[in-house]
Amino acid sequence: MGSLKAIAPLMLVAALAPAQTHALLHSRELWATVDVCSPKDQPHTIGIRGSMPGDGHPKDVMYMRFHVQYLDATTNKWIDLSQGADSGFLKVGSAQLARQAGRSFQFAPAAGKPAFTLRGYVMFQWRRGTTVLQTATVSSTAGHKSLAGADPRDFSAATCKLT
Repeated sequence: MGSLKAIAPLMLVAALAPAQTHALLHSRELWATVDVCSPKDQPHTIGIRGSMPGDGHPKDVMYMRFHVQYLDATTNKWIDLSQGADSGFLKVGSAQLARQAGRSFQFAPAAGKPAFTLRGYVMFQWRRGTTVLQTATVSSTAGHKSLAGADPRDFSAATCKLT
């Protein structure tokens, strides 16, 4: 995928009414976070969780795609990891209500290498049949409440440092 500089922290392709697009994209329910960062029971693992608001239409379906990036210390830019760091789009349910979902990624430690900093980003899609109504992309930030999967409980961070 290359560098993420082409993907802003929040971007969209709108196919819904402007008011509905604004409400979804500015909702407090639209976020991504790191909810697992190499705890003792899950070493070398980063977990990314996303939350997205529903559009209120029970026949619309919501999807999330989880990605992991590392911080290039020489350029100070975020770079997509090329293998094992992309979930593909996952169906998370009806768009009638808000939904949360998450994915964890485990990486083999690199002996003798310094720690590296990771973050997640989530691509969100609202679909009606095969038509994509809207897409948003959000990078991980701290301070969110995961309904499940955080380790330790209530953990929420923007980044994760793995050794």
